[in-house]
Amino acid sequence: MLTWLANAWSLSCRFAKFGTAAVVLTLLGAASALADEAGGEANLKLPDLSQVSFLGIDGHKLLLFGIVICIFGLGFGLAIYSHLKNLPVHKSMRNISELIYETCKTYLFTQGKFLLILWVFIAVVIVMYFGWLAPVHPTAVTLPIILIFSLVGIAGSYGVAWFGIRVNTFANSRTAFASLRGKPYPIYSTPLQAGMSIGMMLISVELLMMLFILLFIPGDYAGPCFIGFAIGESLGAAALRIAGGIFTKIADIGSDLMKIVFKIKEDDARNPGVIADCTGDNAGDSVGPSADGFETYGVTGVALITFILLAVKNPTVQVQLLVWIFVMRIVMLIASAAAYFINSFIAKAKYGNADHMNYEAPLTSLVWITSVVSIALTYVVSSLIIPILGGDASQWWKLATIISCGTLAGAIIPELVKVFTSTESRHVKEVVTSAEEGGASLGILSGFVAGNFSAYYIGLAMVLLMSLGFLISNLGLDHQMLAPAVFAFGLVAFGFLGMGPVTIAVDSYGPVTDNAQSVYELSLIEQVPNIKQELKKDYDIDVNFERAKEMLEANDGAGNTFKATAKPVLIGTAVVGATTMIFSIIMALTKGLTENVNNLSLLHAPFVLGLVTGGAMIYWFTGASTQAVTTGAYRAVEFIKANIKLEGAASASIADSKKVVEICTKYAQKGMLNIFIAVFFATLAFAFIEPFFFIGYLFSIAIFGLYQAIFMANAGGAWDNAKKIVEVELKQKGTPLHDATVIGDTVGDPFKDTSSVALNPVIKFTTLFGLLAVELAVQLTATQGSALAHILAAVFFVVSFVFVYRSFYGMRIREGGAH
Repeated sequence: MLTWLANAWSLSCRFAKFGTAAVVLTLLGAASALADEAGGEANLKLPDLSQVSFLGIDGHKLLLFGIVICIFGLGFGLAIYSHLKNLPVHKSMRNISELIYETCKTYLFTQGKFLLILWVFIAVVIVMYFGWLAPVHPTAVTLPIILIFSLVGIAGSYGVAWFGIRVNTFANSRTAFASLRGKPYPIYSTPLQAGMSIGMMLISVELLMMLFILLFIPGDYAGPCFIGFAIGESLGAAALRIAGGIFTKIADIGSDLMKIVFKIKEDDARNPGVIADCTGDNAGDSVGPSADGFETYGVTGVALITFILLAVKNPTVQVQLLVWIFVMRIVMLIASAAAYFINSFIAKAKYGNADHMNYEAPLTSLVWITSVVSIALTYVVSSLIIPILGGDASQWWKLATIISCGTLAGAIIPELVKVFTSTESRHVKEVVTSAEEGGASLGILSGFVAGNFSAYYIGLAMVLLMSLGFLISNLGLDHQMLAPAVFAFGLVAFGFLGMGPVTIAVDSYGPVTDNAQSVYELSLIEQVPNIKQELKKDYDIDVNFERAKEMLEANDGAGNTFKATAKPVLIGTAVVGATTMIFSIIMALTKGLTENVNNLSLLHAPFVLGLVTGGAMIYWFTGASTQAVTTGAYRAVEFIKANIKLEGAASASIADSKKVVEICTKYAQKGMLNIFIAVFFATLAFAFIEPFFFIGYLFSIAIFGLYQAIFMANAGGAWDNAKKIVEVELKQKGTPLHDATVIGDTVGDPFKDTSSVALNPVIKFTTLFGLLAVELAVQLTATQGSALAHILAAVFFVVSFVFVYRSFYGMRIREGGAH
């Protein structure tokens, strides 16, 4: 592993040097150009927030109170963290969860070093852009600050991901132990508490960082700091999402296939792949979503800030909108906490002493209560903060309504997802019915059907809500800004995140419920001498082990469903938010929509060609990420089959389990390296070909990526819960039907947890990095002509293509294990 990392570092350094040299060549001709001609990100100067009063307090002082709220949010998250840590747990279960955490720590340390390698690439472009091409003076002060904030963005994504793993590895063993009491409510409430801890901590940290930039960084270079911060967190999220998604599905497939090969039970302690699978649940389903949520929340905010500074000309209105946006973010944090407490009170009253419960029901009510509370507060607070906007006393309710369209989408989309992925879904039951007669083949086809239909319904729901936002934006908002429809789309994306902590909470519910089953089996608690007497004496538990396992399995079905519900929300936010960010590039290219607007047309051939090119990249990415899973899973299965000991051993050795983790990490990072470098240099290449080609490309990856991600996520969710129906409702483990649904689930694993979920940060990273890349290209063309720009585009494309080629031919399964 260390040898491979050394090779990866060497390879990355060579290409970093190449990238540096190429950009230096670019800037030799372009550095003398005036930065203000670009009209772009270097010129994002924030107005003085104290020049406008809100409720008798100037904007700067009002937002200082937001820092206090963020600190309360952090306290909320830490209080739940402490509570979870102190919940009762048997030492056999605690030891397993700590072992999982230790393997997760090793993975995260490795990923942290890898992230710093990748940061070199974006640091080169940031230095060249903000240091020479479009300097913000004094550069000796501003450039290091911008670079630091790009690192802060990475650190934010990385830090919340680490916190998420720590919380979840407390919660998994506590959930497993709670099942021994025979009541369903504790095994519902414990994973949800863990999720809320992560959600509140994540949103509070991100908002705190953005408030710091807004309030304490001088306005002349706060804008570039926001861009650096957003690029950094987007890089962190993309790397952690992609690598985590590859890791978790290598481990999951390797572990699951042993159930068919050796006819062993789920999470059999003798299977060396189970610990890696548990690590993967956290690496992919906890680290990835945490980093992704952190980045999504931040990038959407940066997109809106950028729009306001570029499209709104009245400084007073700029301040009003900026303060309103941040106040709404703070209010949404309060709304999520309030809704959580309301829902907890209702759920405990209803299910606290129940012997049976529908685990999905209180999660569904939490989402809807949060949506209602958020929408109500949106109208109340908007009427107080912006009662008059630019002389118009009606805009407050119009803007509140547009945000509410997004907030409503955050509740409606999960309901639509459940139609295709829930254990109660007719689509999922169709997968089971198909597999009963047609085996894995027909079961897989039925999953494809579910995924395709889900893309239709969810896509139309998004179009409907965005259209409503567009219609409202026509009611006078055009007097306040350019392109009000784009602002409306950005506000819809903002509203998607109105339930940020709750969205993260229900998404994090899944990895805890999944891990809880594994911890139960790996602890071998049923084999502990005198365990029933010990549990009665120490915890006053009259244990029924079969009942405990049954409840854990049923709860995992709810976890699978709600993991699926968060994915379209995040990808939808990425696409709608990308529209707002792309507008920033359009503003730069058209000098405020005054020139070359006709190039944004199907009559402009480069724009059309860009639209076609984006689809190619999305489908390559899907293949490359899945290939990394396929090859890694092959090696994992190969090792497990050769080393599993079913006779005379109660559990797999720690050494064998760590070897499987090492295999997963190796192929996750090999896959990630190929993908990142290919995406990085493709972005540079397409930006240098022609700027409007690049605009078409960005729109294309957003649209293709949206539907590809929805299809794959929900097809995978349908296959996953079809297996759960066979295991829990039909109780047919070990039968041919179970084998068929396990195979379907392994097909769905990279669909739902690797390729689909990683498209979200890839789209946002490409768009954010493209902000700088396209301006580099424009300045070079303006000063040196198009020939050099096209030569560099060809060189960048060749580099990208080399890694596209390597992502399959360098990752192929070869005999003898050589790679």
